[in-house]
Amino acid sequence: MNLQRIVAYAYKEWREINRDRLFFSLAFIVPPLLILLFGAGLSLDVEHIPLAVVDQDHTLASRDYIARFGSGTTFDLRGHFSDPSALETVMANGSIRAAIIIPPGFGAHLAANEPAAVQSIIDGSFPSRALTTKGYIDAVNATANVERLAQLLARATGTTEQAALATLTPIKLSVRYLYNEAVRSIWSIGPRLLMVILMISPPFLTALGVVREKESGAIFNLYASNLTRGEYLLGKLAPYVGISFLNAWVLWLIATVGFGIPFRGSLLFFALATMVYVLCTTGIGLLVSIVTRTQIAAMIVTTIVTVVPAVLYSGVLIPVPSLGAAGQVIAHALPAMYYTDISVGCFLKGGGFATLWHELAVLAAYACVLFTLGYRMMTKRPAQ
Repeated sequence: MNLQRIVAYAYKEWREINRDRLFFSLAFIVPPLLILLFGAGLSLDVEHIPLAVVDQDHTLASRDYIARFGSGTTFDLRGHFSDPSALETVMANGSIRAAIIIPPGFGAHLAANEPAAVQSIIDGSFPSRALTTKGYIDAVNATANVERLAQLLARATGTTEQAALATLTPIKLSVRYLYNEAVRSIWSIGPRLLMVILMISPPFLTALGVVREKESGAIFNLYASNLTRGEYLLGKLAPYVGISFLNAWVLWLIATVGFGIPFRGSLLFFALATMVYVLCTTGIGLLVSIVTRTQIAAMIVTTIVTVVPAVLYSGVLIPVPSLGAAGQVIAHALPAMYYTDISVGCFLKGGGFATLWHELAVLAAYACVLFTLGYRMMTKRPAQ
């Protein structure tokens, strides 16, 4: 193992990256751009739901009920209609996501202490948001019911409405959110975006960097040189590992400073885990570059083996325990899930060596296996 040859080849690879503007952009511009685009555009917060109202009663009681939906940031009242049939057009084109229909006689039924019916219509094209919207509407309606009962009880007993309300709600639920006190989706998504981008970018850089030598014929210089397999791999991959590790800290700065996501864990542990994870994903790119001969094929294979695990089997969209049995097996067999646990644990839960050493050990073992396979499969002779 000759260190001088390794450094010379790494310098040569670095010059190739600087010379190719497209490759340079893929290495340094695309990763920060991805976290900015996804961080700003991907939100799981269900707020400002466009709401329409059909008030066919036009009484003080109906107006008071409607006003409950106009307070706060949950709903945005987008219009009042006199006919329920008018809702079909505005709901079909996405102008509104929910509607409240108050039929005639609503106020009269309440005045007579009789049940009053109200209908809600919700756009179900986004099931998770539809269920959340239903929960909001149920909560508003439940509050209206309790306050109505408090008024009736106060009149019947001669007490104040506050005392009657306390009687009707004897159990006071106090909710405390841990790790994400503001319940902001970006706090949850940001650490996971680091995992996704670092799963995609290093394999692309590595696979394309090696395969383009095959396409251009520059790989024959390696075949004719006195470089060993180990020297070639170290010199070839060192720039990509360094670039990816640098990108990881740029992403970290964007997440903490740009999006205001708190970082509560051990910075030293996070740096070590990130380096090991970058080695894992670079090893994936190395294997892809060995089994493919063209850059198009390398891009397709890399997309399949990185994007799918990073999105579906890492806990980004669906928590791993919620996956089926087969899905959980796949998730535990891939490095994305383990780095997701490390990233979220370090950012939000104050994690470090004591709590996340197992995930780091798995990533280290994964990196060793990948580079061992890459070394074994790499050969200094032209593929037949």
